[in-house]
Amino acid sequence: MSEFNDELDARGLSCPLPILRAKKAINALEASQTLKIIATDPGSVKDFEAFCKQTGNELLSSETEGDEFTFYIKKGA
Repeated sequence: MSEFNDELDARGLSCPLPILRAKKAINALEASQTLKIIATDPGSVKDFEAFCKQTGNELLSSETEGDEFTFYIKKGA
């Protein structure tokens, strides 16, 4: 996935910081825009799945490469 409107580097941050920073970044987006997040916390995989279900945002993709996790989240209406 290559198209996104904003990017959040959450590498080196532990729970709950990646989620808190993502929430702030998503709030700054317009509806239907996409946020790319790069994190290193293994717990972030389940955290972002739960975050999207609770907030009505859409987790477009979740990828793992080495010790980095990349998420694309589309802001809901």
